[in-house]
Amino acid sequence: MNFKVITTSKKRLADTVTPVGIFLKLRNQFKNTVMLESADYHGKEHGYSHIACDPVGSIVIDKDIVTQTFPDGTTEIFPLVKRKDAVQALMNFANRFDWNRQTGDAPMANGMFGHISYDAVEYFEDIEIQDKNENTEIPSIIYYVYRYVIAINHFKDEMSIYEHQYGEEKVETKPFEKLDFLMNMPHYSTKPFKLTSEEITNYTDDEMRAIINECIKHCLRGDVFQIVPSRRFSRTFEGDDFQIYRALRSVNPSPYMFYFDYENYHIFGASPEKQIAIRGNMAEIHPIAGTMRRTGEDEKDAELARELLADPKESAEHVMLVDLARNDLSRSSDVVKVETFKEVQFYSHVIHLVSKVTGKMTAGTNPLQLVADTFPAGTLSGSPKHNAMSIINRLENVNRHIYGGAIGYMDFNGNFNHAIAIRTFMSKNNTLFYQAGMGVVAK
Repeated sequence: MNFKVITTSKKRLADTVTPVGIFLKLRNQFKNTVMLESADYHGKEHGYSHIACDPVGSIVIDKDIVTQTFPDGTTEIFPLVKRKDAVQALMNFANRFDWNRQTGDAPMANGMFGHISYDAVEYFEDIEIQDKNENTEIPSIIYYVYRYVIAINHFKDEMSIYEHQYGEEKVETKPFEKLDFLMNMPHYSTKPFKLTSEEITNYTDDEMRAIINECIKHCLRGDVFQIVPSRRFSRTFEGDDFQIYRALRSVNPSPYMFYFDYENYHIFGASPEKQIAIRGNMAEIHPIAGTMRRTGEDEKDAELARELLADPKESAEHVMLVDLARNDLSRSSDVVKVETFKEVQFYSHVIHLVSKVTGKMTAGTNPLQLVADTFPAGTLSGSPKHNAMSIINRLENVNRHIYGGAIGYMDFNGNFNHAIAIRTFMSKNNTLFYQAGMGVVAK
């Protein structure tokens, strides 16, 4: 059964409200509420904050089982005959929803919000990721479809509110009544945040050095040109982890900021890097490689930018990752171009070298196949990607889960916009988990 979507929308001024304030009023009323924001207002899509609440459908792909729920209350569960069938299963779920975007709709007015964990690569490539049986386990792939989407246009100080009704549902005679009541509440609940333990890591410094030396040996042998090992950190806490997100968005404003308030865990972060964006038959990747810490002084930052551009190690690593993006996109694209190369971009705390690689999708291709072809990002794995991931899987003693995966939004036609899950926290059982990696090359 397919679900025809009837959408009612309205606009109002948003000069006296904030996305954070609205989110805090809604998250305790609706399970699995999510928020996506951006501090990069250079493009139309990044001039918005989106909040989605009241889920009516979902798809979870985990341990080779697909579980789907739908607005009519039905649930479908089936095994994947082949792991790579996960790509088509995800697209088939999206195709169950018949929704037409209207001119002027916000970028994420309706669709699927969720994440793909790093370990989900085993659904896209011929690689086996060991299950290391941790207490940090989350679904490999999970997406929700929502009743309400609130979009705040920061250019216009305007808020669009969308209420979606699915299939044979009775059309509401007073749409927005419940949402308006909740959004107009004068107060919202939040609790103080307090760390309750010292930082714990899965490796000592000496153990991490040994892993790096092992990676260098693989580079020298020619197994890989670059590899990105990582290290996990954790701390226990009391209170509301949303306070961490509030601090993060303040001290590290980024193109991709998000807080996904799932029932059993939360994912939140401020990522600078796009995993992949797909619009119609065009896909784009923005490889980031090359980093300098900002000084806070414009003249010194400009000098650092010149040094970054001239650094042979940073340049070689950047070229390698641009080539990897070209090769990945070429798997399902007819025309691949490097449209921007080694552009210096200034972020809140660092300077990066950024390129833009685009691909024109081969006719008849499932757009999510491009997601599979390019996953995970080379900046989080290495090159050649398959060899690098195999080595990482052997060397690292924990599963990465969300770290190095992707998080964001896709519509029902396969248009896709996700961030790489870096500078990201996972909160589960009153413990914060966060992870950092490094690019290892050998001269």
